[in-house]
Amino acid sequence: MLRVVLLCVSLSCLSGCYYVQAAQGQWELTRKREPIAELLEDEATPAELARRLRLVRDARRFAIDELGLPDNDTYTTYADIERDYVLWNVFAAPEFSLQPKTWCFPVAGCVSYRGYFSRDDARRKAARLARRGYDVAVGGAAAYSTLGKLNDPVLSTMLQWDDTQLVAVLFHELAHQVLYVKGDSGFNESFATAVEEVGVRRWLAARGLHDERRAYDTGRESRQALMELVADARRDLERLYGEGIDDAPKRERKRRRLAALAQDAAALLESRGRDPGAWRDQELNNARLASMTLYEGRLSEFRALLAACEGALPCFYAEARRLAGRQARFNRRRHGAQLFGHAPHFAGHAPVEDRLR
Repeated sequence: MLRVVLLCVSLSCLSGCYYVQAAQGQWELTRKREPIAELLEDEATPAELARRLRLVRDARRFAIDELGLPDNDTYTTYADIERDYVLWNVFAAPEFSLQPKTWCFPVAGCVSYRGYFSRDDARRKAARLARRGYDVAVGGAAAYSTLGKLNDPVLSTMLQWDDTQLVAVLFHELAHQVLYVKGDSGFNESFATAVEEVGVRRWLAARGLHDERRAYDTGRESRQALMELVADARRDLERLYGEGIDDAPKRERKRRRLAALAQDAAALLESRGRDPGAWRDQELNNARLASMTLYEGRLSEFRALLAACEGALPCFYAEARRLAGRQARFNRRRHGAQLFGHAPHFAGHAPVEDRLR
């Protein structure tokens, strides 16, 4: 609690409402925490909530014992925050570029999104960026991580997911505490997604949940097929943005390519018996495409690394750390001058593309 108080005081002393809302949001999460062990002993705890919290307890123990993830106080408490999302992430990219705008902070380094505990604050930030000519996207985040700094609680927003997805998020967030490279969101999220995949498959197999395992694999296959469509669109757009033509025809060709992507993605989901609604209801732009590739842009590299280690996670973590060292040196050269003079940033991990599945 003392660490949280000091954090809030330090953030509030800095200029800008962003830091104040970050401190206030973190304080709210901290003061609402209740020990899961006590809730499970309390007869007044609703039966379904107790079942989900036992699932969290068991998954956390599995993560420690079987996946080699950190054994600390993360996810030993629960917080009912009484809203749909814990925070809202803002993504931005130039009108004719797929390179996302980044914000730099000492804790997380440079990241390609900015989180707000208030939806209105996020929308106002997005509107300001849009007026400056950026493509913008805002997505609600149901999970939240301080990268192991403040013993994150399980949030009521996380319980909206089914059991498999809840366990997946726990593994994903704990993986960030094993390895995190400042200044490279794509590296960090792809690594955590690789750990999430192997963790969920081993968890389901250990419990004999074969139907759930098949459903998970089917979902991941659909996800990969969607990302291939996105990758094709990104290549087309990158070529388009490099052409020396006027903005008006470039803008129209961009609109048509994004509309085709949305149509193709909706058709793919329909063919697999999945809901295509989000792809039809939300307008695609460069910021949304950037957010879609954040969690899986380098996933194939980490899958190959795990295969080279023959599935042995200690080997995988060691090799990933070596890779991270090279990546960190590169990022320091690229971003080193930007990593000072900013308040700590903590990230919500439920990206825009989660709304688009």
